[in-house]
Amino acid sequence: MVAAHFLNPRAILIALTTLILITGCSRDTGPDESLQDDNLITREGVNVEFSVLPIRGGVGDVTAGEWADVTFKITDATTGDPIKGRYPAAWMDLGAAWEAMGDGPMECRDRVAFYLQGIVGVRPMIDLNSHFLLVLNRDNSISVIDPVVGITGVTNLFAQVNLSRPGADWVLNNDNKKLFVTMPLAGQVALVDTETFNVSHEIDAGTTPMRVELQSDQRYLWVGNNSTDAETSGVTVIDAQDLQTVKFIATGQGHHEIAFSDGDRYAFVSNRDSGTVTVIDVQSLEKVTDIETGPKPISVAYSALGSAIYVTDADAGTVTVIDPDTHEIRATIQAQPGLGPMRFNEEGRWGLVVNASADKVFVIDASSDQLAHVIPVGKQPYQVNFTYSLAYVRSLGTQDVGLIPMSEMDGAETPPVTYIPAGQRPPGVAAEISIADSIIPAVKQAAAAYIVNQAEGTISYYMEGMGAPMGSFRNYGHEARAIEIVDRSLAEVTPGVYRGRVKIPVEGRYDVAFMMDSPQFLHCFAQTVVPSEESESAEAARMAVEYQVPDRRITVGEEKTIQFRLFNPRSGVPANDVADATVLYYRSDGRGRTVQQARELGNGLYEATVTVNMPATYYIFVSAPSKGLNYSDQPFFSLMALAPPPEESTQ
Repeated sequence: MVAAHFLNPRAILIALTTLILITGCSRDTGPDESLQDDNLITREGVNVEFSVLPIRGGVGDVTAGEWADVTFKITDATTGDPIKGRYPAAWMDLGAAWEAMGDGPMECRDRVAFYLQGIVGVRPMIDLNSHFLLVLNRDNSISVIDPVVGITGVTNLFAQVNLSRPGADWVLNNDNKKLFVTMPLAGQVALVDTETFNVSHEIDAGTTPMRVELQSDQRYLWVGNNSTDAETSGVTVIDAQDLQTVKFIATGQGHHEIAFSDGDRYAFVSNRDSGTVTVIDVQSLEKVTDIETGPKPISVAYSALGSAIYVTDADAGTVTVIDPDTHEIRATIQAQPGLGPMRFNEEGRWGLVVNASADKVFVIDASSDQLAHVIPVGKQPYQVNFTYSLAYVRSLGTQDVGLIPMSEMDGAETPPVTYIPAGQRPPGVAAEISIADSIIPAVKQAAAAYIVNQAEGTISYYMEGMGAPMGSFRNYGHEARAIEIVDRSLAEVTPGVYRGRVKIPVEGRYDVAFMMDSPQFLHCFAQTVVPSEESESAEAARMAVEYQVPDRRITVGEEKTIQFRLFNPRSGVPANDVADATVLYYRSDGRGRTVQQARELGNGLYEATVTVNMPATYYIFVSAPSKGLNYSDQPFFSLMALAPPPEESTQ
């Protein structure tokens, strides 16, 4: 299947929106709802209170160019109790900036259906429900894929991040705004700004930086240095806020895995070739001790439920349990030589250890520090990850992914394994296998996962309960190695309080569409964003663009006139005699860039003629340098190019 056939959580939103629109729930109140004020709506016994507050102190006007918290507080209208566990959706868009694909402006609630369809170029200014897939490639790039747009089958490559050298491992900070990527050949860590998807910093990180971990308090970034020299083999500690290297600590030789005890009190660093695990005091950044755990420690994992560090050893076939406070060995669990990476599920009870040489997964019960199960899985299993319901096991020797139900772990019987195909070729055929995850759970509580096939460069989307993935994303010629998710959707920060932190791009009056499934309704709030001091003091002649194109469709090979108005956004005064106004347009893949001179029609109105040569989505930008307007200063306008109708037969 292709991406057009996906049924992912956004498809559920589309169906819900259709139902809401059919039933006529709109901005106007009905007999069963009321507005106490502009920011509070009551419907079917539920209060939804809306607010947008700047993060600088949480008071004052919301200013363009600054970060703000968009919050929806959902409570019982009678008792005032918080309503928990909901998954509301929200969008913010300038009310005056959106032009309909018809005869006039489209209402706020009607635009939501278009947002959800994933049409390229038809996007709100701020989407509080979106997520992006980040694909770490074998070359020096990261593909940014929009899975929502991918549903349409039109395109899904949203952006590409170019690194100075290929990446090996990565980690996101808690708010998903910073992505740290190790680059072994550069001796650096790249910091990717996930708002702009650009590399903002390159931080020196010692010799051959590989594994990277971020403390739970977000203070320090820890980088494992896989140097062949004992003096430079260990960990580099970087301040994650000021992005400065704090200290290098030599720990031992070989590959290093890193885990932290509860509260980030201690860091535990494995030294594969030295047969030890080094304990480091995080406050002083001093080595405390070295613990011998076996000849080849492969993996280090922490379980909060077990309150212990678990170390797997490939040669001894053991799992060593270390007390995180006393650093004493609490238990040694015998498994089988060949053990590899270990990971615990979210609650921290079940730790799964893959064994590629034995084609098995060993299950450790952290509540008792006992071996609970030995499960035959796949061919050369090498990675494991979890959703709430399933453990996903990826193998080098088969394209099939093993699924183990977590609900069966507590029983005496060996849990069953089912398999789903994730490609046509086994990952082991690929030239390289990344240490970063090739399987990740989908956002929020969605019972779904994304799976990379390194041998084919594709990403499969699997919804639990199905017999096979629902489809796959292309990676545009890159060899995919690992996958991560940047989640930009609303999160429940406290019971009944759902919040998203966003950067408001420009001033103006925003429509804020809010949608909830129970009770079912769609309501549009309003929020005014004031200009920043910088924009107030900018040149008064700075221009804005208003496109006046009633029909976004264009036929391949035919000319289409694009009309737009240039005006001062403060005064509304039209800009006349702009001789250097031009129109840039190109396909959504960035190719076919063409610039056309605009013609003045009078009263601030201009036009340019465009022609396209293939069916695709095209982006259009306007520039007028004499008025301080660059192509990147205003939102783009999009056209959908359609193939010409087939010629009628003369026979």
